[in-house]
Amino acid sequence: MSNSPTIIPVIAPPPAGFGAAPTFSPLYQQIKALITGSLQAGEWKPGELIPSEVELAARFKVSQGTVRKAIDELSAENLVVRRQGKGTFVATHHEVRAQFRFLRLMPDAGEAHQADNQIIEVKRQRAPADVARLLDIKPADAVIFIKRVQSFDGAPTILEELWLPGLIFRGLTAERLVEYKGPMYGLFETEFGTRMIRATEKIRAVHADHIATGLLNVSVDTPLLSVERVSFTYGDKPVEVRRGLYLTDRHHYQNELS
Repeated sequence: MSNSPTIIPVIAPPPAGFGAAPTFSPLYQQIKALITGSLQAGEWKPGELIPSEVELAARFKVSQGTVRKAIDELSAENLVVRRQGKGTFVATHHEVRAQFRFLRLMPDAGEAHQADNQIIEVKRQRAPADVARLLDIKPADAVIFIKRVQSFDGAPTILEELWLPGLIFRGLTAERLVEYKGPMYGLFETEFGTRMIRATEKIRAVHADHIATGLLNVSVDTPLLSVERVSFTYGDKPVEVRRGLYLTDRHHYQNELS
């Protein structure tokens, strides 16, 4: 019997990515990405009619069915709006249907309607560290800070603080916010070329502090909903941090899950 040691060959693992199966996105997803790129580049403005499915199919040299599937997903993501007999339009925050998409506070009785806004403060400042992290900017970068109260039927209901990247929203002033009568996201879309595409929210129950008591006309320790929202534009770029305190004695927070 041999006393020589048994030699076990060692096979080095292949380099990372070597031999990995390539990934391919379906054709309609590629067309969706191309259309989204055109939306982001401003080829078709918010509210404008985009080319028909036939025209887009010819442009991208694919079938009309492929384009239709891409448009279906863009519609489901609220990037475009289909109108029967008229065509497909770029979605806009100026549409009535879009004005409550990001505001989920609904009245217990009656129809939802736009709030009256009271601008408390607007200033340019350095981004707080936690806000900078959420906006993916440097803490030393400038942000526009907005503080406002939203009232429904004369009753203060929402106290909000917003932070917006100063580079994108340069020139946004309290005077402009006061004189503008439409939805705030409509102003951002029209005058600053920034459309909110989606948002994430964190919600928790809190008690009113001394600042909230004065602005919402409630007593200390009144239960409120604290809502932190980060809104994103094309390319999943964060462009707004919004923190609100919601009074829910006559409202409720409503969402749809699917």
